[in-house]
Amino acid sequence: MSRCEKAIEITIRSKESLRMLIQKYSFKSREEEIYFFKEIKPQFLSKFIYYNAIYNIETKKPYGGYRILKKYYNNELSKIKRYFDFNLDFYRYYRTGSTYLDYKYFVRGQFDIKLALESYFIECDPSFCTSHDFKVAEIISNNMVQDYLIEKINYKINKKNRRTNLPRLFWAESKTSLVELIYALHTHKAFGNVDLKVIAKTFEKNFNIELGDYYHTFMELKNRKICKTKFINSLQDSLIRKIDEQDER
Repeated sequence: MSRCEKAIEITIRSKESLRMLIQKYSFKSREEEIYFFKEIKPQFLSKFIYYNAIYNIETKKPYGGYRILKKYYNNELSKIKRYFDFNLDFYRYYRTGSTYLDYKYFVRGQFDIKLALESYFIECDPSFCTSHDFKVAEIISNNMVQDYLIEKINYKINKKNRRTNLPRLFWAESKTSLVELIYALHTHKAFGNVDLKVIAKTFEKNFNIELGDYYHTFMELKNRKICKTKFINSLQDSLIRKIDEQDER
């Protein structure tokens, strides 16, 4: 919590410095303005929202054992899911890399009342706000909070695993290959009805790798022209080759 307090102070100062900088700067084009309010500013805002959320979660958590805390953290996860469900249209727009409404979402003074404006927008500094830059920051922050909560819920399991003497495994293939495998396992329900994000985070922790925005990686897989399941096909080929070698012996 002390780290959160310090981080909140730093993010507030950083956001103010950024605001002062933009007040003195003239964007060279509308594309540059869109890039700033869609990609740059939300990175600053999201850190403030994230640390503030974690601070509130940890200061309000109940006393008790693992079951009580697990229930509490799962309830917080449900709040995040409700947020994404409520903002599903914009969430899809942002996650799929769409740009056709950027001129309304991320250009100052171009807000559209029909695009579900938040009430806080009326109090924003018009020289430093667009209608949806804060919403992007919320999406980024909620993804980080979700990761934090999943880690808290799985802490007991991870703690037990750390007691074993098994060597740490490292993923030696590409991140794209791992994303291909994760989506295949999730689609096949190899782990039951487990959320894709849980599977991805488990692979990241167990194999010491950061997948980044694996949804965009999946979109790249979909756009492959020759072979959309290159890694899975190579796994099949390797296994068949091994079986054939064993049969020859």
